[in-house]
Amino acid sequence: MKYWERYLLLFFVGMQLYGQTPESKENQTIYVIPELLFGKTMEANTGFPETKPQKSFFISFGSYDNSIDKQWTIGLSRPKTGVSLGITDFGNTEKVGIAYTLMPFIEVGLFRKKTDRWNLNVGMGTSYVDTQFDPDTNPFNQAVTTQFNWSFRSFFYYDLFRMKSIRWRLGFGYTHFSNGHTQLPNQGLNSFLVSLSSSIGKEPESIGKDEVSPNSSKVRSSQTYFSFRVGIGQNVLSRIFNDKKEVYSTALSVGKVINRNFKFGVGMYYRFYEHYYDHINENQELIQDQVPHFRENPYRYATNLGVFATAELFVGHFGLEFDMGINIHKPFYKIDWQLSQGYFNNGQYARLGELSSYYEIKRTVSSRLGLKYYLFNTYKLNKNNFFIGAHINANLGQADFSELSLGYVYRFNLKERRKNVIN
Repeated sequence: MKYWERYLLLFFVGMQLYGQTPESKENQTIYVIPELLFGKTMEANTGFPETKPQKSFFISFGSYDNSIDKQWTIGLSRPKTGVSLGITDFGNTEKVGIAYTLMPFIEVGLFRKKTDRWNLNVGMGTSYVDTQFDPDTNPFNQAVTTQFNWSFRSFFYYDLFRMKSIRWRLGFGYTHFSNGHTQLPNQGLNSFLVSLSSSIGKEPESIGKDEVSPNSSKVRSSQTYFSFRVGIGQNVLSRIFNDKKEVYSTALSVGKVINRNFKFGVGMYYRFYEHYYDHINENQELIQDQVPHFRENPYRYATNLGVFATAELFVGHFGLEFDMGINIHKPFYKIDWQLSQGYFNNGQYARLGELSSYYEIKRTVSSRLGLKYYLFNTYKLNKNNFFIGAHINANLGQADFSELSLGYVYRFNLKERRKNVIN
């Protein structure tokens, strides 16, 4: 039996087994979602190996988050959280390979004023990809160069049919696999997919809006916060200077926590790149020709200063964070761009990356995406909290370095106001 046939069997057998579960579990909040996905792997580079349609199978386990507060669950339109396990055939097992994925996710409702059939699912995790770039045996697959990679997915789902404990869903979305610039080449594997899935598990009635009486009130709240973090990451400079070195960072931010679920703020960051410092100090490629004055103070020209805006969604102990920033000081990026975007042959640069308007945008705009785990539940009113985070930092949308961070958050006094709910 082929492995895709096994997945199909699991898909339907799982539904049958669940259908035999005693109906006494009316307050069941656990669910399982088997899912089949089909689509296309995009070409990562010129001459990328030809691929057939992409096929994936995922199975997700999780729960409805109705255990914290009824208004919290209504405010996020009945959120689900959980973890997905998956296998992906990119359409060319010999040259592109298969990915095995572990990915936490959150799913929230959309357009709830008009319909309750649409949902948005966002996940971020890690994948093992069994086939990589090799300059001799696989030179045209420049998508990934490492076995372990970041994985990301964003999907919209629509409920096609509903039964007592099963929802058949049609989905469409995007997936991405890359190593976060820890080894080059790293063009990434990007795919657009459609899916068929069944959400198996009765949705708890206790979180429905119908339990909120017309005369009840909804609490609106805000808290000012201050946060500090330090981090250590890794990246490479170019395909010639392709050894991993550290990036050290620190950041401060202030802002508001709104309704205990969302965080918005602004801040500033500082980073120090070992690759930049060593390249300057050792008078490597382009230093003497273009920026000899960098050698007078290697530390200064190996640093990066910037400001950023941040947004974060809290789900219990977890936070999904996205930052967008502006680099005020990153002088070495001119050299970085020319080396990383250049063309070389036999270990020598034949052409440097062009300093175009695209370079100017990437030199200026930074971004950051990742997950945090907080020591104390973020919904509680703890003034002091600590977190550990895993993030991808990027120049605009191109990975710069992968980072692990530790941080501290202080929340000031909570401000609340009540608003009547009219159904």
